[in-house]
Amino acid sequence: MSDAFSSPEYQPPHLPRHQPPSPPSSHYPQFPNSASPSYVTYPWQPPPPEPERRRLPRHQALGHHSDIRLLRGAYRWQRRVATLTALGYFTLFLLLSAFAPSLMTTTVSGGLSTGLLLGLLQVPVTCLAIGLYEYTARRRVDPIADRIRKQAELDAKREAAR
Repeated sequence: MSDAFSSPEYQPPHLPRHQPPSPPSSHYPQFPNSASPSYVTYPWQPPPPEPERRRLPRHQALGHHSDIRLLRGAYRWQRRVATLTALGYFTLFLLLSAFAPSLMTTTVSGGLSTGLLLGLLQVPVTCLAIGLYEYTARRRVDPIADRIRKQAELDAKREAAR
């Protein structure tokens, strides 16, 4: 005969039906239904180890450095100037050849047509684009790259000294 006291659903009225599990401590074991504190209570127990402190560098890592962004921007500008100089002139030459054939066939002097003159000028314009590329490299890109290179060498020496 089952009564109210022998049924498995019965809980005394002063205890809650479900107790949430207490979070386990990483240093000391937790026992269920235990009211023991999670801190050290005995003097002979060693204190928990402190996390290792690492020195932070004085500056950001090289990949996130502002000089890298400046170098990317300078190099991007350099490529655009050189590319637009050479390809822009060549595109102009092709457009004039396709849409203004009467202009391209006119004679400039001594049998030299405008189209042939503009075609021959493609070589000096390409040389000009190469010159602009080198000029902008020396003026804008190389100083930033040298500064980054020196900083990387200093960082490598500091890491080797540790």
